[in-house]
Amino acid sequence: MNAANSVRKVFEGVSTRSQMFKLFDRHSQRPDRWEADPAPLYSGEWFEIDETLYDYMLEILPPLWMRGPIFALREFLTGSVTSVFFALRIDDRTRYFHGYCDVSDGTAVERMRKAIVERETRPVRAMTRAERLEHIWSSTADAYRGYAGDGFPQALRGRRTVMFWSAGHGTLLKLLDHLTDDEIAAKLPVHMRHLPSIAA
Repeated sequence: MNAANSVRKVFEGVSTRSQMFKLFDRHSQRPDRWEADPAPLYSGEWFEIDETLYDYMLEILPPLWMRGPIFALREFLTGSVTSVFFALRIDDRTRYFHGYCDVSDGTAVERMRKAIVERETRPVRAMTRAERLEHIWSSTADAYRGYAGDGFPQALRGRRTVMFWSAGHGTLLKLLDHLTDDEIAAKLPVHMRHLPSIAA
């Protein structure tokens, strides 16, 4: 599974309303949904939204807190992890983002804000391998993604999988992090396939 604790971008581009709601719980099919603590899985994930969605989420409920253009939802995803929404000035325009932060960590929100600004002010549009894989996971329909089960060796069970079509082999179930560069390119939207690669 993807249990990273780092701040990480999970979707390239500005999400639509339906994409935003899907991204809110992009790990809903995990096999240990009712057993393991999901906080490390979600905490640190972020993606871009538009102003309309930012305003919509601000108006749903009174926020838990609001600090200038940043606010947190009072409904927690799990434990002390909740949605935090950012309106950030980047390259002379305001852009909007959603992230999951563990608000029991007093530095989490500022750490995410800095990471978003740093990531989005790069002079050349590019993606890391990890961002490409996260975008594939985020944009693949539930019916075509899942988790390794009985057909995989014990050591690989529970890791994320995606369906992949291969000439000569038909449809294959592959571990997400085992996709080759060519397979990643084939799964990405056309406008993202040739973006330069950058180090994580």
